[in-house]
Amino acid sequence: MDSPLKPSPDAPADAVLLFPGQGAQYARMAAGLYGHDDVFTDAVDEALALFGNGDELRADWLAENPAVPIDDVRRAQPLLFTLGHALGRSVLSWGVRPVALLGHSVGELVAATLAGVFSLPDAVAIMRDRVDRIAPSPPGGLLTVAGTPQDLRPHLARHPEIAVGALNAPRQTVLAGHTAPLRAIADELREAGITTLPVAARHPFHSPVLAPLFTDLTLYRDVTARPPRIPLWSAFTGSRLDAHSVRDPALWANHPVASVLFWPTLDKLLATGPHLLIEAGPGQGLTTLARRHADVKRGHSEAVALLPLRSRAPEGDREQVATARALIHTRIRKEVPSCA
Repeated sequence: MDSPLKPSPDAPADAVLLFPGQGAQYARMAAGLYGHDDVFTDAVDEALALFGNGDELRADWLAENPAVPIDDVRRAQPLLFTLGHALGRSVLSWGVRPVALLGHSVGELVAATLAGVFSLPDAVAIMRDRVDRIAPSPPGGLLTVAGTPQDLRPHLARHPEIAVGALNAPRQTVLAGHTAPLRAIADELREAGITTLPVAARHPFHSPVLAPLFTDLTLYRDVTARPPRIPLWSAFTGSRLDAHSVRDPALWANHPVASVLFWPTLDKLLATGPHLLIEAGPGQGLTTLARRHADVKRGHSEAVALLPLRSRAPEGDREQVATARALIHTRIRKEVPSCA
């Protein structure tokens, strides 16, 4: 079989920033950049100062043994937002002018902030509100399953409490629900020979069971949503957001409840390529998913992660960023085309 085409180092591509969400977090993610990259450090400090408990968040983020575990919603969500925003600010400071932003789960709020839809204080207010509503709710989780929603239909019919939380790839579906029913369907799927893998989450994100927590839209009506200055794609609507759609309070309030349509949205976005997809967040989960896409396999587009799979030493974060930055500057289009 012919090997897939490789990207030419001379072929220009348009930059797209990808921002991961719940499950991507790990201990001391991106900590090697703090205090070494001025733009990143300043952006982290600016965001943390708005959370009210920024010193605690910073201490747990940088600690070998945090007081509150990194997978707890009170740590994972604020830090995923803060670090994604800071990494995005760093990439922009390099002179990169992305033609699109796409986030997964909480990553969409990061993308919206960098696109200018929300001011940083308003975005942090939304983030704090989400955490305050979700933290005291009954525990649950997310389960990655090797199969399509159609493959899983008979299992889901027997477990109506479980919802499809995300479509990450053609045969990678994420299920969401409270702890007991999620454990029951996981056992059933494994007995049926279907591979499953738990996601690092302690609540049933992207499940209707969270809907009663987000009926009050007061905060979401009060914040100002501006037209995106950078094209903003939504993995919740599966399309590009415009000046009208970003002003819908229900869109943003419903993020923790709605399914994440990452793969269908990425598919539409890549059709406008060629693109260099830059994952600006912990781990390389979205990069791995993107590399499964035919457009990337044949070399029309490419994907690169700013951070390593896991932090082993502070130098590892800095080395990965340096490697990614060098690739970005050899691959991106120098003149950004009009995206009107």
